Amino acid sequence: MAKIVQRSLKCALVLLAVACTGAVCAQDMVKVAPKNTKVLVDNDQVRVIEVSLKPGDKLPMHSHPANVVYFVTGGKTKTTLADGKVTETEHKVGEALWSEPVTHSNENTGTSAAKALVVELKTAK
Repeated sequence: MAKIVQRSLKCALVLLAVACTGAVCAQDMVKVAPKNTKVLVDNDQVRVIEVSLKPGDKLPMHSHPANVVYFVTGGKTKTTLADGKVTETEHKVGEALWSEPVTHSNENTGTSAAKALVVELKTAK
């Protein structure tokens, strides 16, 4: 009987550790990168965040709900998804992208400062 309780406790602890690891990876961009982000609008419909990255600056792993990104300046970005997949992209001034909910990190791999606006959707009506 004691072995069954021990195994159950071990399983519960493993599940708790996995759940906590996911929570750590899925943090708010504004909380993990306060020096690079500024909330411009936050209401019951959207949150608009200005993101500024100098060359070499990184945004740690963070999550977004469905969102639109508008590139105020162009630049090169390295994005790492939660599963480890890495993509490198180049964006043009005025480019806009739609994204489903995502957990990722970003790095400015270009030679100039980059600025973007992230519009996170809070509700789908």
